[in-house]
Amino acid sequence: MQPAQPFVRESGSGPAVVCLHSNASSSAQWRGLMELLAPTHSVLAVDSYGSGKSPEWPSDRVISLDDEVDFIEPVLQRAGAPLALVGHSYGAAVALVAALRNPQRVRALVLYEPSLFAVVDAQRPPPNGADGIKRAVEAAAAALDAGDTDAAARHFIDYWMGAGSWDAMPASRKAPIAASGVNVRRWAHALTTEPAPAAAFEALRMPILYMLGDASPESAHAVARVLLPHLPTVRRVVLAGLGHMAPITHPDVVNAEIARFLAET
Repeated sequence: MQPAQPFVRESGSGPAVVCLHSNASSSAQWRGLMELLAPTHSVLAVDSYGSGKSPEWPSDRVISLDDEVDFIEPVLQRAGAPLALVGHSYGAAVALVAALRNPQRVRALVLYEPSLFAVVDAQRPPPNGADGIKRAVEAAAAALDAGDTDAAARHFIDYWMGAGSWDAMPASRKAPIAASGVNVRRWAHALTTEPAPAAAFEALRMPILYMLGDASPESAHAVARVLLPHLPTVRRVVLAGLGHMAPITHPDVVNAEIARFLAET
């Protein structure tokens, strides 16, 4: 049987850029970046398992970030080397693991708040800076067990975007988020059990842009405090007033940083 294939959006021509989205999102979040980069780059934006138009994770086994990299491997091969990887949150964690697996093919790495919580736990067992997102996941999982997908999505979205964000969201945006939110346990497992230690990422010698929003929750900053000292060629950019979902809520600001960095590298 042929392996499941991810859905991919494509535009432009030139050096390849592969974009990986956050949880509770899809490749559609990168449409603005694709339009911006298309005159100078070939841009491929991938839907991860169970997101957008990609198939669901086809196994009862718990998922790992390596499984996510395996899923997008055909896209990375099609993009060719050297390529740039762009990732947000869960997608940034996948991008890190993909780059670690084959650093020679990655010419540049762009990360917006990778949610690689395993490195926080490895440095210091709980209680630690990842506790906030773990509590949100536990609350979302309990809501799912009670059959309330709306409440599950509220716990998850309000953690990352602030209290009241879910209720203020248009109904048209809520439906796909609530549908993907049933995978919250799966996401959390992959992000909290990744075996690669923070020191392993010292092998990444390509230029790296690491973006943070100064209004993001502690869990995002906790990961950054652990990872940044182990990224030897990193450029750290803190975006004033923005939060974890800035690539979606403030795409023009984030995309301009990405385009500038890729032009320089």
